[in-house]
Amino acid sequence: MAAAAAAAAVRVLPASPNWYSSRCSDASSDGRLFGFAARHRVCLLDVGATTPAFYGELIGHTDRISGFAFCHCPGQSSLCASSSDDGSVRIWDTEALAPVAEYSLHQNAISALHWSPLVKDLIVSGDEKGVIVCYWHNRSDSQQFFPEPRTIFCLTCSPHHENLVAIGYKDGMVVIIDISRKREVLHRLRGHDDEIHCLAWCPVPGEERLSLSQDELQVVPSEEGKVPNGELTQDTTTKKGCYLASGSKDQTIRIWSCTRGRSIMTLKLPPTKRRGGAVDPAVKERIWLTVHWPSGRSTEIVSSCFGGELLLWDLTQSGKRKWTLLGSSEGQNHSRIVFNLSSVKRHDKELLFSISMDRDVKCWDLSTLDCSWTMPSLGGFVYSLAFSPVDTGCLAIGVGDSMIRVWNTLSMNNIYDVKTFWQSIKSKVTALSWHPTKEGCLAFGTDDGKVGIFDTFSSSAKNKPPQISSTYHKKTVYTLAWGPPTPPLSSGGEGEQPSVTLYSCAGEGIVFQHNPWKLNGEANDINKVIRDTNSIKHKLPARTEVSWKPDGRLLALGNEDGSIEIFQAPNLKLLCTIQQHHKLINAIRWHHEHGSQPELSYLIASGSINATIYVHNLKSVVESTSESPLTITEPFRTLAGHTAKITSLSWSPHHEGRLVSACYDGTAQVWDVMKEEPLCNYRGHQGRLLSVQWSPVDSDSVYTGADDFSVHKWHISKQEHTRPPQGKKSIELEKKRSMQPKVKAKKKKKPVGKSPAKQDLSDVMNGDENAKEMLLEENGVSDHEGEKEAQEAELPDKVSVIVSKDTSSSAYDYSSFSFPKPFVTQKATPVKKDPPKEKPTPDASLKKRKPRSILPFSTFMDHRSKDELHQDCLRLATCLKTKDNNEDVSPDLKDRIHLGLFTDRTSLHKMIDVEGKHHLENGHPELFQQLMLWKGDMKGVLQAAAERGELTDQLVAISPMVGYQAWVWTVEAFAKQLCFQEQYVKAASHLLSIHKVYEAVELLKVNHFYREAIVIAKARLRPEDPILRDLYTSWAALLEKDGHYSMAAKCYLGASSPYDAVKVLAKKGDVTSLKTAAELALISGEEELSATLSFRCAQDLLLSRNWVGAQEVLQQHKTLFGQRLVFCLNELLCKCLSERNPCDRKSPVPPCYHSWELNREASFFDMVMEVWQNALGMDTTEQVTRAQEQLRSIEHPPSTGNTHPKQVLFHISHDLTLAALSYQTATWDEAVKSILGAVTRSYDAGNFTLMQEICSIILPEGCDNLRHKLDSTNTQSMDACRSLEGFVAYVLLYDLWWNPPKDSLVLQKAVLDPVQCPSEQIALEKSYVSGQSSSEETLEQTAVEMDENLCDTTEVHRCETESDSRTSLVSLVDRQSKLNGCKVLLSEEIAALQNTQRDIAKVQQVLADMIRQHQQQRNNLQENTNGSPQESNLHQNSETESDKPCSDSSQMNGKDEVKEPITLPELTKQLLKAKQKLAEFPDNLKVFPFPDVLECCLVLLHIGSQHPPELHEQALDILRKHGSANIYKKAGRRFLT
Repeated sequence: MAAAAAAAAVRVLPASPNWYSSRCSDASSDGRLFGFAARHRVCLLDVGATTPAFYGELIGHTDRISGFAFCHCPGQSSLCASSSDDGSVRIWDTEALAPVAEYSLHQNAISALHWSPLVKDLIVSGDEKGVIVCYWHNRSDSQQFFPEPRTIFCLTCSPHHENLVAIGYKDGMVVIIDISRKREVLHRLRGHDDEIHCLAWCPVPGEERLSLSQDELQVVPSEEGKVPNGELTQDTTTKKGCYLASGSKDQTIRIWSCTRGRSIMTLKLPPTKRRGGAVDPAVKERIWLTVHWPSGRSTEIVSSCFGGELLLWDLTQSGKRKWTLLGSSEGQNHSRIVFNLSSVKRHDKELLFSISMDRDVKCWDLSTLDCSWTMPSLGGFVYSLAFSPVDTGCLAIGVGDSMIRVWNTLSMNNIYDVKTFWQSIKSKVTALSWHPTKEGCLAFGTDDGKVGIFDTFSSSAKNKPPQISSTYHKKTVYTLAWGPPTPPLSSGGEGEQPSVTLYSCAGEGIVFQHNPWKLNGEANDINKVIRDTNSIKHKLPARTEVSWKPDGRLLALGNEDGSIEIFQAPNLKLLCTIQQHHKLINAIRWHHEHGSQPELSYLIASGSINATIYVHNLKSVVESTSESPLTITEPFRTLAGHTAKITSLSWSPHHEGRLVSACYDGTAQVWDVMKEEPLCNYRGHQGRLLSVQWSPVDSDSVYTGADDFSVHKWHISKQEHTRPPQGKKSIELEKKRSMQPKVKAKKKKKPVGKSPAKQDLSDVMNGDENAKEMLLEENGVSDHEGEKEAQEAELPDKVSVIVSKDTSSSAYDYSSFSFPKPFVTQKATPVKKDPPKEKPTPDASLKKRKPRSILPFSTFMDHRSKDELHQDCLRLATCLKTKDNNEDVSPDLKDRIHLGLFTDRTSLHKMIDVEGKHHLENGHPELFQQLMLWKGDMKGVLQAAAERGELTDQLVAISPMVGYQAWVWTVEAFAKQLCFQEQYVKAASHLLSIHKVYEAVELLKVNHFYREAIVIAKARLRPEDPILRDLYTSWAALLEKDGHYSMAAKCYLGASSPYDAVKVLAKKGDVTSLKTAAELALISGEEELSATLSFRCAQDLLLSRNWVGAQEVLQQHKTLFGQRLVFCLNELLCKCLSERNPCDRKSPVPPCYHSWELNREASFFDMVMEVWQNALGMDTTEQVTRAQEQLRSIEHPPSTGNTHPKQVLFHISHDLTLAALSYQTATWDEAVKSILGAVTRSYDAGNFTLMQEICSIILPEGCDNLRHKLDSTNTQSMDACRSLEGFVAYVLLYDLWWNPPKDSLVLQKAVLDPVQCPSEQIALEKSYVSGQSSSEETLEQTAVEMDENLCDTTEVHRCETESDSRTSLVSLVDRQSKLNGCKVLLSEEIAALQNTQRDIAKVQQVLADMIRQHQQQRNNLQENTNGSPQESNLHQNSETESDKPCSDSSQMNGKDEVKEPITLPELTKQLLKAKQKLAEFPDNLKVFPFPDVLECCLVLLHIGSQHPPELHEQALDILRKHGSANIYKKAGRRFLT
């Protein structure tokens, strides 16, 4: 069929090429065809001759085509492929104009397509998500690649290597892939930083031709530029390489080397001078940079530039100027950006084809760089065609792309000699008319109601804007006609008048008369003259068509109701009315006057939305002498055959009584009117015809324009069909039309507009023109109803006008229209007779579909059959008559309630009630409410809505019209309803509107909207209102529970209870929180609390070894002065310890020390006191005593093995601080006690090393110094001193044992290793087990034994290595004297005391065990009764195994005692005995702790030979006497046997 069409049309102005596509045009390799995508079709031009000819179209896609390419393999030049937004790629045969294959493998919109130049059946396409599909159509095989997750803009297959494809992306990346490999990416070419618009491979392989250019010299190849997979494939063509050119939106062209994978040249677009391009200077144009590498020219590239110029670049030239402009003479260049370039070699010439935004297709000769020919194209519906009556063969074309084309159809040297006019149009051109006598004077009308006049003739006309009438129509201009002036213009008086004036008719139904000499003046509505002349009172119909008889004597007006009225010039006296069509008139044409039969000039042909054309002969009417206007109801001739609405008519100027009609059925028909015979039918268009003109010079030629964006010139004699398609053929056309793409918003980049004036957005993407029309089509406006010409379809309002006219057609599908709500908006068109109509179906169909009308029932009733409606009129008349006769009786409308609209108020109320009931039944309460509001019954509505929970903002807003009480009640009800819907804040706002502040606040509070509640309370209530405080505290409690402490603190502060704020801030317990809380307490005057928190904070800082921070926190409080001293001493002590003991492990937090100057020569206490005085300013005795009081009031719990070492150290610092203060005041007995406290604390904590260090730091010379200062009469202090000496000696003893003299080391080892270690170890382990129950001291001491003697802890290892390093070999004499100093340890008295204490502890432990066991048995019994016997039995077994009452004692007293269980009385007796024994010892012995004497004996004996014999004896003696406990027996076995 398309082939036939191609043959049928001699000349075609085709649809414009699509914009913004990297490749949507291509030339066939044999140089015969050039094809480009135009909307959803492909247009093929035959470019084989010197001038282009329309060849045909490829039809089948249902959406915009995004890519098109010919196959360039030999012998396949007729094959081509296209990709479309409908998701498919189609392969076509251009010989047959038919599809060969189709596939849809992409999930996303396809953005690029290319046919491989080397593989004859391979098509490569890419989509917006980055997926590439390779399709081999001969074997229907495909493969997908996904090199980058980016939007693909273009792709090109290499002409030298069948597997290489270059891809350009939206973000400027270029990738080269090898489709034969798994890891497909060969290169990622980075350099551009915006969209890649085009890629072109050099047509000649190899990379030798271009000299090193600027990029090569400057750029160091980046890492990314290197080949990702090492060497490239060892293929010769790849090895040889090839250049690739890329054009990008960043205004540069880059040449890339394929072997090196990097850019070797960058060309920047030059700012070329514009040479008179038809472009609106106000339009900021985006750039499109396409490149083309002509075949056989390896060093030359053609590229587009900013405005539409084309540049030829010579890549071998160095320096700046590398380019030459194509098109030397004026007007050869494109005037807008160029999208695609493709070339073909023919004979000796190389031709280049370009497509551009200016809608021209140009062909260039690359040898001369001149434009060979230009083929214009159209970017919108062709609404209007008009031949100039003066300049023969000059055809004006009005197009939906906001431009007028003037085509000189008689031009000999250029058959497409077309001028374009776009200035000031800015909307679709819907009507055109040439001035009857003045050359080049062309009137135009537009879609937005504008009327203007262009001068197309003058040489400067190219850029001269038109004159625009100052009177605008409200809607689309349908028709323009030049005719004689009518009043007021014809009345004269003001000197010269124009001989003809311009009449315009538009969608709102009005005809204006414009004065062409004074377009800025007011235009006249001719209805005024018609009314005056014919003294008409009734409403005039809406005008839809205007036509003057060529002699200017008669005016025909076509109306919306289908009537045609004939008026006589100049006063427009109505001669007659033709009542024939009954549907909106689209076209009226008078027969020409220059025939041989003058009576034919009275023929008038008319076409309407009905498919029939009527011809009337008005000769008798004009000659009749009747005063009153006649009515004609019989046609002169009837032309039937079309199946859709008639859009345009044209009489043949060459024949008599021959007419051509254009129709929505997609065909044009030539008729012999007198014989009522169809002569020929043209079916070449792919859409609905909108305009037709018979050629003024060739009797066999007709021009038609359609909504397929094209104008066809065709010969009548060449057509095969004689009559319009009927039945099946018509259905096919319908189908063809429905294939027109559904207009949907394009996701793709939208250019600012389409026309050069860039206004008409609905034309975007060249093909979405006339969006509204499509929309209406979808909405089901059938073709035989509806609008005047295509343009009407774009105006929904126009349509509603039509509907209101046609009350008889029940076939009309009213429901598919969305009417503007005429009542609400008050914008009813002047013509509307009655409300918009609903679909005539039973009420059920109204269900759940929101009625268009607020009165659907009456509307429906007014849309029943004709008979019913006639009955209505009769009933209404009867009722009104009886009402006139009897005023009081309300007319009885029986079942015709809807007639209440036309009678009295009571009936109207009844009607409203019925309508309201319908609304409620159909679930439209809001419409019911609106009706009740109109009726004035608001109270009932409010109550009903409240009961049903259907109150709305609108109802609440209008409730005050019922009264204040009602309003308050409604608001309260609405607030309640909102609470049910959980819209508490909105509910509170409504309560506020009726001044219920407390209720609003309470509502918010209950639902935890505290923030909002506080705002309202603070803004509306007195500041002292208790509710505020309550809000703050409740919110704070909630926040505290959720752990938002700082927010809770703010709330407490708001509630003016800073104490709570401090408490809650401190809750988190980290340093910053404590610090803030302390400061807050200080500000709020809570001194004591602040001090406590500061101290806690300082302690935390101490744990992270930040003494500086700790001092800063403490110094704010006088009461913490004593603590500052402690912290200061602690810092110095830690410093000393770390210096004496450099630790290998780096601590995670480095210590933060003060930079105090230290006197290293002085003793530790002196050094400390000096710092106290200098740094902390302690210089008065008063301060000293105050500090002592502060510190003595603090009791620290005794340390155990589990106390944190830093805590132990801090407590020791506390004791030492007290000692230092006692030094200061010379109270020596206190000092001794404090030092002893520090030493015992380290002993209790089981930290032997620490004890050792403290002794050597505090008492480097031993205790003698102190003893002399004591008051010897004070037994207590003497005892304390003795205890201290004991510990010093204890440290010394171990020191001696662990550092034996060199000569005895070997011996020592021999003795130690085999014997001591194991036995000692067992003994000590046992003592550890039993020791759990012994008194505090024994527990600690056994722990110490275990830790120290066995070197089990790192502590000891450290101590060992460290004491090794410190002690040089002590001479034996020195050791002797030191051992003598240990005599103080061997006190028999104390040994006896410690034994007694051990006995007591042992008995207590056994007792405790018995009690525990007893409780467990009781619990087990309970569990059994509770019904879980198995579990509890298990429990019991396991418990008793491990915790038999004798298990501990058996461990203590050997295995032989296991058999006798000890009774309770027995135990009590033992305990009593031991307690009595304890009481016999003097008190002062029990007050101060002492090292374990037996342990010391054992150590002494282990040291062996070096100590004096009397010591040896003494030690043995004590062991024999007091070492009755199992553990000592074992340990001392080898000394005692």
